[in-house]
Amino acid sequence: METKVQALDGNQKKLTITIDAKEVDARIKKQYKDFAYKYNFPGFRKGKAPRPVIDNVLGKEAVVATVTDDVLNSLYPQAMDAEDLIAISQPKFEDAEAMVEAGKPFSFTVTVETRPEFELSSYDQISVKLPSEEATDAEIDDQIEELRNYYYTFEDAAANTKLKEESFAELAISAKDEEGNAIESLESESRLYQLGQGLFPASFDAELVGMKKGDSKSFEIDMAAEPSMMAAGTKGKVAFEVTVNQVKKRILPEITDEWARETAGFEGGVEELRNRVADSIKDQKSQMMPRLRENEALYAIQERLQGEAPASLCEQEEQNLLQNFFMQIQQSGMTFDAYLAQMGMTPDTFKDDLKRQAKDVTEQDLALDAWARNAKIEITDEEITAEFEKAGSDDAAALEREWREAGRIASLRAGMRRSRALDAIIEGMKVEELKPGEKLNSVAAEEAEKKAAPKAEKKAEKKAAAEEPKAEAAASDKPNKTALNKMKVAELKEMAEGMGIDVKGLKKAELVDAILAAE
Repeated sequence: METKVQALDGNQKKLTITIDAKEVDARIKKQYKDFAYKYNFPGFRKGKAPRPVIDNVLGKEAVVATVTDDVLNSLYPQAMDAEDLIAISQPKFEDAEAMVEAGKPFSFTVTVETRPEFELSSYDQISVKLPSEEATDAEIDDQIEELRNYYYTFEDAAANTKLKEESFAELAISAKDEEGNAIESLESESRLYQLGQGLFPASFDAELVGMKKGDSKSFEIDMAAEPSMMAAGTKGKVAFEVTVNQVKKRILPEITDEWARETAGFEGGVEELRNRVADSIKDQKSQMMPRLRENEALYAIQERLQGEAPASLCEQEEQNLLQNFFMQIQQSGMTFDAYLAQMGMTPDTFKDDLKRQAKDVTEQDLALDAWARNAKIEITDEEITAEFEKAGSDDAAALEREWREAGRIASLRAGMRRSRALDAIIEGMKVEELKPGEKLNSVAAEEAEKKAAPKAEKKAEKKAAAEEPKAEAAASDKPNKTALNKMKVAELKEMAEGMGIDVKGLKKAELVDAILAAE
């Protein structure tokens, strides 16, 4: 097979593919033999019918037409691989009526849109800013504040206290569908509820604002129109009747040595608590730092890309991301509606976010392609074979042959070049430490894109999913992990001993697990 490439306007390429007469004859001979075995020809044994008989029964052009189709469909992707081209549109075959002829070479021409080759504004070393790999005092304080928020308790607020955004209250909730049937999953005689956490729609919370102890209110909410955790699976309008049994105020503990020992289980008091938190932060950073370095490097070279990614390429990446997303949520057992509710998104904002991600990934790939070309990064056939061997296939050689016949090697080669380019960029980049209050460039850019979005459409930043179990635990007599973790070590030991558990030498976490296991 011989190939010749001609560059046309834009990203169009004209690819001319030629096979010699010897290969044409070999393909025609093989096709006659295949037909002789495939069909029954009266008077001839399987596979023994001569060419004139086959031509007479199937038609004079049956064989050459089949061979021509096979040549076009099999050699086009292999020729694209040979020229290291990746198509982003369907190919257009010229002179579609031409067919192979015995004893003659055969050529055909294809026009196809390929991946564009852009340049970067600079190929100099990049500079990024990353968080310190050590735990800062501010980060330790933030983590301890989170821990403090986890161990809150509740007290009754004054009777005239009115509900505000993010207030807590014990509510009696009655909910009926459009036919007047009770919706048990939404009803409760006494639910400890926090406004503004996305459990119910925002309009539900808006109805509660200004209510105080003893107040009752009836209203309708279209649950399907707004994202919320409780809206998943609920259709149409729901008639609510809500009574405020009690407005609650959350009381946070004071971080003292006694609290650290008795409640949080740190025998060394606040000092041990801070040291353990610092170690935890450092471990988390060590795990996430490689990904942060990669994200910032990709963002930095994306900014240097000179050119606009074709819409067709972005759409392909969008489909890839969507397919991967649904595979992940199916594996996790989550429904799409539940995911949207948890993230505080609507289908439209999800789609917009997916498009933005697809555009970023596409532009980053094009930028890596440019870097690889400039650095003259090449991938040898030996390295491709090694990649198949690392894939863990039972027959790596057969898998590689399959990919080569299907014309998929160019895409693999491009991915390997990008990976090598990214490694080189990260290895050579200059890293500075983020100052207090500064954000990662990639995070700042994403926030800038979303700053005009309505609040209800942004991803939930608070622990919406965690607040409801906490609230339910506080109102329940049955021990659960959340409620047990709020108890002091001494209280846990007393409970465990009452259940016949040997508490000697057990830490707080072990006590909690033992009590839950006994339950």
